[in-house]
Amino acid sequence: MTYKHLTTRELTLIADFWHQGTKAYQAAKLLKRSQETIYRIYRFLDSGRTIEQYLSQYQRNKRRCGRKQTKLPLAEVEYIHSQIRRGWTPDTIIGRAEHTISCSMRTLYRMFARGQYQFN
Repeated sequence: MTYKHLTTRELTLIADFWHQGTKAYQAAKLLKRSQETIYRIYRFLDSGRTIEQYLSQYQRNKRRCGRKQTKLPLAEVEYIHSQIRRGWTPDTIIGRAEHTISCSMRTLYRMFARGQYQFN
């Protein structure tokens, strides 16, 4: 089952339900959401905080999640730069195996595409 994030509209509705005194399980049925999700937001609002604070905390947490970019050791970056100057492509750099590179060919191509380490 995939997780569907709450929208700003849904958060606003949840806050309205909370202000009106609607029970969390009823709000969950109306929004077709898990009761625990609604209870979590109700507890947040019960602690004296606002829905805007909840949304900003949620967005901060969301920015921190996910996979981080692969970082190569300086020696590998210098080796790749030297091979690029010689006209080698990422698959040649990895395939020749003259020097150990701690990422896959696909990851190296992504680094080239992003401009990471000024690979051109």
